[in-house]
Amino acid sequence: MPDGGMDGGMDGGMDGAPGAVGALGALAEPAGLADVRVVALGGGHGLAASLSALRRVVADLTAVVTVADNGGSSGRLRREFGVLPPGDLRQALAALCGDDEWGRTWARVLQHRFSSTGEMHEHAVGNVLIVALWELLGGHVSGLDWVGRLLGAHGRVLPMSVSPIDIAAAVRGVDPGRPDDVTTVRGQVEVASTVGRVLEVSLEPDNPPACPEALAAVDAADWVVLGPGSWFTSVIPHLLVPDLRKALASTSARKVVTVNLEPQTGETDGFSPETHLEVLASHAPELTLDVVVADQRSVVDLHRLRATAESLGARLVVADVAADDGAPRHDPVKLANAYAGFLSPA
Repeated sequence: MPDGGMDGGMDGGMDGAPGAVGALGALAEPAGLADVRVVALGGGHGLAASLSALRRVVADLTAVVTVADNGGSSGRLRREFGVLPPGDLRQALAALCGDDEWGRTWARVLQHRFSSTGEMHEHAVGNVLIVALWELLGGHVSGLDWVGRLLGAHGRVLPMSVSPIDIAAAVRGVDPGRPDDVTTVRGQVEVASTVGRVLEVSLEPDNPPACPEALAAVDAADWVVLGPGSWFTSVIPHLLVPDLRKALASTSARKVVTVNLEPQTGETDGFSPETHLEVLASHAPELTLDVVVADQRSVVDLHRLRATAESLGARLVVADVAADDGAPRHDPVKLANAYAGFLSPA
């Protein structure tokens, strides 16, 4: 799944303007940790990419994770036990594991899936561990904190809401024979794989309770990072939780949006980097931005993207942050260097 892309100069351009991260050359790990409080919002592979980069450059990191997954192992555990879907939370915890033997081993354990002909087939070990701690401790946040302690995670993982959520989308063209009709599609998996064009998304219920610890983290943050990730099902849902949206609008933290490396089949077919920003703004018009990060190879119209970013109050940072193997994913060290180029205390 595409996770997005970004750059890291202080308004560096495609032409190698001064300050562009592309000028850094070799993939050296960033030096030292910035004394800033950063909250990263999202889910799935996109948030994992952002966290894997941010843990290399900041000392105080919190992930706030979407809880709308209804498929696979997460969906099965959600339906059976009535808990939050643990999968995106598990991926965030794995991304915060260190690069030493302990961290690498526990990341592999969390991500390992059973293979059998029985009921445990395709369940992720980390999902089962998280749900077990929720049952034993009676709280979502305390359970996640204990998993983080076990892993030696370089940061904290919190759910965006303390109750499961479903995503509904207005989608045009679900029926090829009626291409102009707008249909409501429900469920994270269904929205992410729809054959139509997603116009907007909403949450069911529409006023879910925000996680209090997540609200406190956003309020205390120096920086808030949104994206990359599945735009309609991992990034925008955070803006649809009323109390979380208010916290994002009122916090003094500076806000970064990292746009995806390429459109995602089903969700964002045909989207340019600036379309991602326009859709984000249409769902939360009161939200102002400070920095927009895009990968230099993903930008088609630099002037239009810069104009769109500036219309939202942000400066544009363009750099080489994509994996060198051509896959639509961010390289964690490149992305870390990009973030290090502008993260500083608010």
